[in-house]
Formats: sequence, C-alpha cells, structure tokens
Amino acid sequence: MSSTPANNDDDDDTPKDPLSEMLANLLGGQGMEGFDPAALAKAAGLPDDPNVLAQMFSQVQAMMSSSSDTPVNWELAHDAARKSAAGDDPSVTPAQSREVDEALRLAEMWLDPFTDLAATAIIGKAWSRAEWVEETLGTWKRLTEPVANSIAFAISTAMNEQLPEEMKSAMGGAASMMQNMGGALFGLQLGAAVGALAKEVVGSTDIGIPLADLQMALLPANIKAFGEGLEVPEQEIRLFLALREAAHARLFVQVPWLRGHLLGAIESYARGIHIDMSRIEDLAHNLDPSNPEAMQAALSEGVFMPARTPEQDAALAKLETALALVEGWVDEITFAAAANLPSAAAIRETIRRRRATGGPAEHAFGSLVGLELRPRRLREAAALWASLKEQRGIAGRDAIWAHPDLLPTSADLDDAAGFGARRSAADASDSDVDAALAKLLDGGFDDLPPADSGDTPDGAADKDTSGTDTPDGGASEGGSGTDTSDGGAGEGTGPEK
Repeated sequence: MSSTPANNDDDDDTPKDPLSEMLANLLGGQGMEGFDPAALAKAAGLPDDPNVLAQMFSQVQAMMSSSSDTPVNWELAHDAARKSAAGDDPSVTPAQSREVDEALRLAEMWLDPFTDLAATAIIGKAWSRAEWVEETLGTWKRLTEPVANSIAFAISTAMNEQLPEEMKSAMGGAASMMQNMGGALFGLQLGAAVGALAKEVVGSTDIGIPLADLQMALLPANIKAFGEGLEVPEQEIRLFLALREAAHARLFVQVPWLRGHLLGAIESYARGIHIDMSRIEDLAHNLDPSNPEAMQAALSEGVFMPARTPEQDAALAKLETALALVEGWVDEITFAAAANLPSAAAIRETIRRRRATGGPAEHAFGSLVGLELRPRRLREAAALWASLKEQRGIAGRDAIWAHPDLLPTSADLDDAAGFGARRSAADASDSDVDAALAKLLDGGFDDLPPADSGDTPDGAADKDTSGTDTPDGGASEGGSGTDTSDGGAGEGTGPEK
C-alpha cells in the first residue's frame, strides 16, 4: 500500500482519487463537507425538507453497509416514492369519496349500451397520491426489475473496476457495500419518478395498463389539477374520467389475458436492454466528488441506455400497437357513452394530446428505464375500432378481444377498413372449417356413398368380394374366382369353369 499521506482524516493512507472521495463521502460517513444532500435531492426530484433528507440519506447509508438479496433496494424506492408524492397531498374527504363512487356507478350504466363486455363488480374508490403509490408500486417493481438489476450490476461492476488494487484490499469487507451502491442510486431515482408520476395520473389505469390489479379508482386532487384552465365544470370532467376508468376496468376484467399480455411484453422489452458499460466506466472515472448529483442526473437522462437493437425496435413496435389498441378502444366507447356531456369533445381532445405527449414525470420514468408507455397511434386505433363497429356491430367489434392472435397489427392501423374486410373473410373461412369438422364428428357427410353399397361410379372396378363379373374385361378383385368377360384372367383363388 502506498505511503503517500492522505488528505483527510481517514486511516487509509492511499491517495484519494475522485471516486474514492465520493465513496468516503457517501458511504463512510466522513468527509461529509464535500457532500451536498440538497443538490442530490434536487437532481432526483425529492423534497427539500432537511429532516426528510436526513432520514432518507441515513437509510441509503444503512442499506449500502448491509447485504441485500437483490441488487435494487425496493424499500428505499418505496420510501422515496412516498416522500415525493407526499407534498401537497391532502387526504380524501368523505364528500370526494362519495362523488367518485357516484361517478363510477353512473359510468358503468352509461357504458352498457356501447360495449358487449359486461360490467364489473368492482367497487370504485377515491385515492390520495400516497395511496396510488402504495397500490401500484408492486407493478412498477415488476416492470422495472429487469432493467433495474442490469443497471445496478453494471454500475457496481464499473465502479469496482475503477478502484486501485491497493484500495480494493483496503476496502475489505466493504465489497457488498460497493455492490449495492448502484442499486441504492437506482432505487432512489425510481422512487422519485414514481412519486412524481403520482402527481399527474388521474386513475389506476391512466397510462394504459392496470397498475393495480382488479381495482377501479380516481384521484380527486389530480382531477382538480387536470381541469385547471379547461373552463369545464369539474363534475363533467370527473364523469368523463370515470367513464375511461370504468371502460379500462371492463376491458381488463372481461379480457383476462390482456393484462398479462401487456405486462409480459414490457418485461420482455426490459430484459432485452443491455447496459453500455463504457459510458458507466467513463462516468465512474470522471466523477467529481464535489458534485455527487452527477450520477443521479446521469440516471435521469438515461445515459446508460445504448441505442436499441432492431429486435428491440420490433418488440417496442408491438408493445406500442397493443397500448394504442387498448387506448383507442377506451377512447372510442368513452366518447360514445359521453355523448350527452356538453364538453365531451374538448375533454377527449385534451386527454388524447396528454396521452400522446406524456407528462414530465412520464418522460423522467421513460428515460430511467428506456421505455415510454405512450400510445403513439391512439387516433388511428380509435378510427379502426369505429370502422369495425360500422362493419361488424358492437358485438363483432368487441369479439376481436377474444384472443391475442385476432388483434390488429401496426400495418392494420394504416388500413382500418381493409382490416375489417380481411377479418370477415378469415371469420368466414374459420366458420366453414368449424362446420365441416362438426359435421364429421356428428357422423360424417350424408352425400358420400355408404362403404358397402357396391355402387361404383363411371365404370370403376368393383372391389366387392362377391365374385360378380367386371365390365369391359376388367380384372375382378374379388376373392371368389369367377370368370372375367372377354377371357380376362381371374385373380381369385377359386377353380376355373
């Protein structure tokens, strides 16, 4: 180990490079004068309350100094999400709960004439932002765990490789602390992104996927914020959003394969993400100990995400198509059911633009995990569902959800009318096959001659064993040994006449 004096009070006499100083600041509890929690909190979008920050960063240090079964500290992510969502988050009042319950019940009745999917028995709820975090964080974990684990492993590996050999031996038992550092930073940033998203969503399915399994809920505080500037009565906005929430609930409850289809597609895409190690190594090598928020900024800007592969582009296109189909169907039947609301068209257009562009928190989340859950082709999908209704009726349109193989593709969104014609032709072909199979299973086809009738059309050779003569000198295939006309040889085993 080098004998060069250290520039701090640590007993380790190894010269401190920027990375080791940062580690000492963040993890060792010494040299904290170079660490600015407020700056890190600002970069992560966390509250600037000193007491909250002190508690949070003590949790970070405690986590890093202990072993963990997973690379990402989900408890830290949960705490960060709760604290990020807690600002200006009033509790739901009894009056708000009653208003949400009435809106969702009315929405269920209004939807009945416009979809073949039955109403659910789910009781609607009014949530605060903190309650939304609690109810949805399990799904966020499922969606982000593959990429979160990859990032945590890559960061800890790169940072460990940057340490001089002398420091690696000096760190000794701190190896596990090094391995958990990337997971701590990712968990902190993920929790902040989810907490910020809690301030933007208006329901449990606002981003197109059911974040809370078999739940139907609205967030009164966010509905009020959504209506600001629209000059539309809040009651109309609440009812329109209740129609969307109830429509999503019907779709995901009555089409049970759909939730797994969407979540599985997202998980597959996330597992395909690989981390750009060279960029992480550059970041670890150039970290400025006086600027500890640099890694948080790097996470929020997605610096670890390399360019997508062609395979990932194809997977993403399929996912975006599925999201567009969900949102397009909900958009279509919601607008039909809301025809009596004077401001339905204005609210619909606002939601369409909001879903197409995404809010700040959604962008932050997308940068963090390399995936933005936006239905880029919502309008085309809504037009396709409208076309299917005209061609096939409500029942025929909703029957498309019977199986994932029936869903339109991205190319079908370009030709809505053509998809309906192609689907009808396919249905007709399937019906013919089904009818033929049913007939066969019921006892065969009546127009075929019985196997023992003895009738042979067009002079075909008689295959009966009765020994009767065959016309035109054909050889008898029977076993009786009778003569053939015109002196043809018999093939039987009986005696000749």
